[in-house]
Amino acid sequence: MAKKLKDYYGAETAALLAEKLIQAQPGFDASAFQAYVLERIGPVEFLARQDIYADAFERFLLGSYTEHLGVFTEILGPELQTTEGMFTEGWWLWPVGRYIERHGLLDYEATFDFLPEFTKRHTAEFAVRPLLIARPEETLSRMHAHSQDPNVHVRRWSSEGVRIALPWAKKQTVVLDHFEAYSAILTQLRTAPEKFVQKSVGNNLNDLWKVAPDRLDELLKSWAEYPMSAHTQWIVKHGLRSERKSGS
Repeated sequence: MAKKLKDYYGAETAALLAEKLIQAQPGFDASAFQAYVLERIGPVEFLARQDIYADAFERFLLGSYTEHLGVFTEILGPELQTTEGMFTEGWWLWPVGRYIERHGLLDYEATFDFLPEFTKRHTAEFAVRPLLIARPEETLSRMHAHSQDPNVHVRRWSSEGVRIALPWAKKQTVVLDHFEAYSAILTQLRTAPEKFVQKSVGNNLNDLWKVAPDRLDELLKSWAEYPMSAHTQWIVKHGLRSERKSGS
């Protein structure tokens, strides 16, 4: 039987994280960290396991949240070199992302400094959402700037992180209240050559059709004012898949 996703976050991952963390923070109690995780994961499911790891970080890492970001920065390792790998190479970082998702607002500036580096190794699409909901204008402005980043993982994050209906995340519609800033991100990325980014932008369009089809029409009309590249055409086709299925 194939290994379940939750099972990747058991004893071996607790040991891996403990080893990395004690190297970055010598006072870290690696044994207690591992014991805490192993006593609790039992039969619990995937997201509950991520929360157990986040609880363990809270309990055993020394210093403040901002200091924890420094520790996590030290253990990140090399950047992904292709569009693949966020889950095959950076999978062990998921608990770190869960911790940032829970505490990022404790230091908004430091969190936003950390997230682009994190997403180059895993994905920060979940961790950015509380920041987006709490401080939408500033967050959308920063994500627009990141949509122009030379790193493909950062550009993809600038789109995926602002999705209305991101899988495994609570639905958010704050972007509809700041639609000009939100749509500017998608417009910036509409000619992205990488399928990795194109899929994310298309998924944004699909999400938008489900909750505000009039806004989607408005956005696509603005795109149609200029010649559409093959990349943009693919994004639009991908983004209208639910509309086609509905027969609208």
